[in-house]
Amino acid sequence: MENHADREIEIGQLGRVAFKSGFYAYVGSALSGLAQRIRRHLREVGENKKLHWHIDYFLASSGVEVKEVVFAETEERKECEIAAKLQMKKGSEHIANFGCSDCTCRSHLFFSTSFDRLKEDVYNGFHESGIDEVLNKDF
Repeated sequence: MENHADREIEIGQLGRVAFKSGFYAYVGSALSGLAQRIRRHLREVGENKKLHWHIDYFLASSGVEVKEVVFAETEERKECEIAAKLQMKKGSEHIANFGCSDCTCRSHLFFSTSFDRLKEDVYNGFHESGIDEVLNKDF
């Protein structure tokens, strides 16, 4: 995702969170219903969409644009492993406690000033987690 300006956004129970202008990667899961979960996240607020997950609040903010969705279908939950890989990448920052209220991760949202570097880190995170078939969709 691209956030077009520095801003603070109210993120549910996290409260107000500062977001820098730049690029963000969110790591989530949907073991059953991947396509439906992606469609739900991409749906505009007001189209019977209740803000539930942290990412819903971020995406509902004006000036946040989805650039690409990267996904894979797996039998196991891999999101925490991928998030841990992204946490270790140089040049990438995390947004504390975002998207990880049901696990012990530091974050599931990562920031970079470079779209290409962040995209490469995401793909590498998938591959380093043993996922070789990664799909994407540009927007």
